[in-house]
Amino acid sequence: MVMNILTQVAVAASLLVGGPAAEQTDDPSMNIVEVAVDAGSFSTLVTAVQAAGLVETLSGEGPFTVFAPTDEAFAQIPQADLEALLADKEALTAVLTYHVVPGKVYAQDVVNLSSAETVNGENVDISTMDGKVMVDGATVIATDIEASNGLIHVIDKVILPGM
Repeated sequence: MVMNILTQVAVAASLLVGGPAAEQTDDPSMNIVEVAVDAGSFSTLVTAVQAAGLVETLSGEGPFTVFAPTDEAFAQIPQADLEALLADKEALTAVLTYHVVPGKVYAQDVVNLSSAETVNGENVDISTMDGKVMVDGATVIATDIEASNGLIHVIDKVILPGM
């Protein structure tokens, strides 16, 4: 029963949140990268995906579930550290693939998980607290944004492997 309530809260929150959720596309024929570009609130993420050479992968068949940090989430990283990360393709790829889970994992399923294995091979911790879903300490602020090759769940901070 508690999980049902949390699922309902997560779904309701995704519908009520302004910002990235309000900017999501209504065109599920676009792939994950196209949806991120179209939303307008993921320009740093898109730049990072391009710098890591992952555009083709995340535009591919999938399916993938991406925990996508907003531009505001990337802005929490000191500029010098962000620039260093963008310049280090290996580290950048590790960070970005840590935000991706194979398959389509809808919000109603995420709330029933305690962890999920990411594309980079490490697990992210998933928890619920005060009606919010957390992924490695990042709050999920919008859910189930459909793309032709998967889903996007918007998070409020960049998560790092090994943390």
